[in-house]
Amino acid sequence: MPRTFTLGSRASKLAQIQTLIVRDALQTAHPDDEFNLSFMTTGGDKNQAEALYLLGGKSLWTEELEEALLKGDIDIIVHSLKDVPTVLPEGCEIGAIMQRENPCDSLVVKKGLPYKSLEELPDGSIVGTSSVRRVAQLRRAFPTLVFADVRGNLNTRLAKLDRPDGEYAAIVLARAGLVRLDMEERITSDISPPTLYHAVGQGALGIEIRSDDIEVKGLLASLSHRETELRCRAERACLRVLEGGCSVPVGVASHVASGSVLSLTGTVTSLTGNPHVVHTLSAQVLTFEDAEGLGADVGHALIENGAKAVLEEVSLSREAKVKRDENKAAETGRQATTAGSVDARPIISGSHIDSFLNPKIELSPMFMVCRSELRKDFPGAWPME
Repeated sequence: MPRTFTLGSRASKLAQIQTLIVRDALQTAHPDDEFNLSFMTTGGDKNQAEALYLLGGKSLWTEELEEALLKGDIDIIVHSLKDVPTVLPEGCEIGAIMQRENPCDSLVVKKGLPYKSLEELPDGSIVGTSSVRRVAQLRRAFPTLVFADVRGNLNTRLAKLDRPDGEYAAIVLARAGLVRLDMEERITSDISPPTLYHAVGQGALGIEIRSDDIEVKGLLASLSHRETELRCRAERACLRVLEGGCSVPVGVASHVASGSVLSLTGTVTSLTGNPHVVHTLSAQVLTFEDAEGLGADVGHALIENGAKAVLEEVSLSREAKVKRDENKAAETGRQATTAGSVDARPIISGSHIDSFLNPKIELSPMFMVCRSELRKDFPGAWPME
């Protein structure tokens, strides 16, 4: 008897393409069953105004989907594995990891500029990226370049890059996303280790399911790629020890040789580029548990060699920046609501004014309050709906 299952994911174009990849693989393996699709907007999608490392952990991209999974509204979540927390909610697990695309990061130069690599960019060139991991490592390798945050989905970032009056000379993106969106021609050059170690799980699709759903576990058996899963389980175990997410400067590189010898390099880099802690271990792994043990060993070695101090520095920097922003927003709100004139509206930098004005974009709590009060007091000054 035919069965029906629902796959869920984020609503971005890339997430939808990735979900179709999984749906098509399942349909091929189980032609008599039906696979429906459901897409939703997550917290990370809603807040496009703030730098990722200020927003918190990876659950920004997964929480709403996992709630739907546990309620039974969907049966399978398709993730970019790099966005998935290393500790899942009770009742959830990774059911399969599909074969990985090349996990490296790629440089994309503004259309019309002649540069072919980071080395060729003139001093002072602005390079956009939403990743603190990339900034930390690239700042170490290219201290004369300027690294600035750029948020939005892939098409939005490319549009910001190519604007004639835009500030960016280039941006750095995951190669896998460009390939899956059929935009490989935009890649100027790849940036590989040791210059830039990729994110944990980058390039792989992780499929999350309910832990007690034996039927769906059986469906996914043919989709998982053993070498990719060994590598990604090791990488995620390393990150779990470091207690980090997409908001910390942790990079990795891994490979499997002779079928069972797994090598993993882990890195933790200060936001200034130094110190830069690196450790590599290799071992024969016969099970996924062996791979996770190797990853944990790399994580512990990084901590022993100085990574703990670097991660504490990043945490303190984040907390201080959030506090400064909240204090500034509170002061701006007080000045605006007591002055009684349109001229008392908050002064927001040009790069953030569209986000501040747009009611569809969620900001940090203090900015949300400020915007709400100003819209009530001066409705004619806020034309965007």
